Amino acid sequence: METKRAVVGTILRGGWAPVGLTVICACFLGVTSAAADPTTTIPDPASRANPPVVAPAGFRPSWDLDGVYLWLGPTVAASRIEGGWDSIVGGDLSVLRVREHETLATIGGSAGAAVWTERGGGRIWADMVVGTRIGGWMVGTTAGPLVELSDVSHPRVGGSVGVFGFVGVTPFARVGYVDKLGGFAEIGVHLALPVLRR
Repeated sequence: METKRAVVGTILRGGWAPVGLTVICACFLGVTSAAADPTTTIPDPASRANPPVVAPAGFRPSWDLDGVYLWLGPTVAASRIEGGWDSIVGGDLSVLRVREHETLATIGGSAGAAVWTERGGGRIWADMVVGTRIGGWMVGTTAGPLVELSDVSHPRVGGSVGVFGFVGVTPFARVGYVDKLGGFAEIGVHLALPVLRR
């Protein structure tokens, strides 16, 4: 039977590994227990002398419609011009100041452009808008110049006056005159979508 002999001065790893691990753990526990003293208590912060105050919200009530509005939306109308009927489709941009409880409840301006569906060409316009409340509804008048555009002739200037009512959508009717084309009458609806309110 042969026995293995260890050479004097050789370190056997198997015997030293648990000792090193034990020393590392003891150091770690000693450092952490010194850093955190379990007998130390942190007092609660002092109570407030006065309760906190929150500023009131700056939102307008929903029933208050006063303000300056930017409205943008589509417009369609049927128009009688040059002895026949045609429809016109386009868009309208309006800037209006609204004061519901004043006599002059609405004042502002409107500009738009539209194309004819049958005749070719189109129309651009700019109107002054004024309105008042009658029986809980906003009604008013418009007036302003327009330019009639054509695919086969030079632009022709004209003007129109109209009436409108606001009931969520804006139905309107207007009459006008265009140079060399004569008078016209139309009835339509404009969908006013509020883009901005101040």
